[in-house]
Amino acid sequence: MTPNPSSGPWLPRLVVAPSFLLSFLFIYGLMAWNGYLSMSASRLLPNYEFVGLAQYEALFESERWWVALRNLGLFGGLFIGGGMGLGLLLAIALDQKVRAEGLLRTIYLYPMALSFIVTGTAWKWILNPTHGVEQLVRQWGWADFSFGWLVDPDRAIYCIVIAGIWQSAGFVMALFLAGLRGIDDSIIKAAQIDGASLPQIYWRIIIPTLRPVFFSTLMVVSHLAIKSFDLVMALTAGGPGFATDMPATFMYTMAFSRGQIGLGAASATIMLATVAAIVVPYLYSELRVRK
Repeated sequence: MTPNPSSGPWLPRLVVAPSFLLSFLFIYGLMAWNGYLSMSASRLLPNYEFVGLAQYEALFESERWWVALRNLGLFGGLFIGGGMGLGLLLAIALDQKVRAEGLLRTIYLYPMALSFIVTGTAWKWILNPTHGVEQLVRQWGWADFSFGWLVDPDRAIYCIVIAGIWQSAGFVMALFLAGLRGIDDSIIKAAQIDGASLPQIYWRIIIPTLRPVFFSTLMVVSHLAIKSFDLVMALTAGGPGFATDMPATFMYTMAFSRGQIGLGAASATIMLATVAAIVVPYLYSELRVRK
């Protein structure tokens, strides 16, 4: 059936226009509204009295916000480095054409099929001093064994790192494995003929060729680190106290629990700017390469 030429090019645009307008409204419109709330006197309810940068000044004078930023830096560094490092090692191991590769790939990828809420809840049970690893080891005969990181303000953040790496490593592995499978085998065979060992081939030849995959993976994992919320809420709820607060949990607490909508909107705007600072240069480089 041939399309009716009398309909013209306006018909497809007319069909797409409602969904486009709704998406624009509910994404960019709400971003703009949040930006205005961050410069308003909003507290328990929205208040459109303009106060300039007062909310941002209060934000950066808050000790809890600085704790959230420090936690984000620590969690982000360990989560990104650990997830990418472990994912790369798993991808290299599977690239050796091992037996039951499909089964192993499924097992490694399975955590990514779970929500962060499920992951956080499961690791909360595992790391719970009363019912988790500590209790299990004590039942095995080591009565003095102690593992109370989850309730230690100085170490609870590392519990979130462990759970995050466990969930993200399989996803990172899949990205790197796809990149490894795209490399021509003749390069590896030529290097082997020249006498290069397998570790040297990967370190000096294969891994440098995965630079685009590294960059793309870094963008995705960094984005996950910055907006970490559900994993933290399920595992520690920002505690003990606010020792494991992240910018996302800080924003939620201030906006919905403490009646500080303006302060929460200011923290959300800072998070948006941070994500944009990572994503926009990546998109620009990708578009530039395609042109």
